[in-house]
Amino acid sequence: MSRVQQDQDPVVERFHATSGRVTGWMALVLAAIVVVAGVVYLDDGFPAWVIGVALLGGVLAWAAMLRPALWATGDHLVMRNLAETVHIRLAAVEEMAVRQVLAVRADDRRWVSTVVGRSWRKAIRSGSGPGAGAEPTEGMAYADFVEHRLHELVDQARTAAGVRPGSPEQLALPDAVRRRRDALPLALIGASVVVLVLTFVL
Repeated sequence: MSRVQQDQDPVVERFHATSGRVTGWMALVLAAIVVVAGVVYLDDGFPAWVIGVALLGGVLAWAAMLRPALWATGDHLVMRNLAETVHIRLAAVEEMAVRQVLAVRADDRRWVSTVVGRSWRKAIRSGSGPGAGAEPTEGMAYADFVEHRLHELVDQARTAAGVRPGSPEQLALPDAVRRRRDALPLALIGASVVVLVLTFVL
């Protein structure tokens, strides 16, 4: 499958974040208030470096807390992280678990998404999680549901591809993982760093 086809692959399931969104929005709003106030009162002695710090902080809050996303298509698990998007072929997933973050092993590497996770205490109590054999129940925690659903999608993909987890056939699957650096967050972070440096030297 080509890169264009992967990018246009219809979404089967989109998973919402279990934490961090409220904190991210609060940090972004606070940063915006500081930047606006700094621009308005700059001639009255407002420190220019504070504007630079707030701008960089706001961009990092957006990139690290609000931008990450997680979804599944017919063939791939897609992790959009701070500065890259990772497409993992579902049939190529060797192991997977939701702890404090979602950890997936594929192509002999460990891939992590911060979108879905459990608290440290719940991660310890969860043991191996619901796994592929457990059925979702009423009142199930969302992280448990996500883990169950992902196992379900991975099992379906493995069956369709005719491979078993850890088998030579699975390890030989082509295009197991594709990474793409995302220009927008990198450009915004770079520009914010430049602005911050300029506030100290000008």
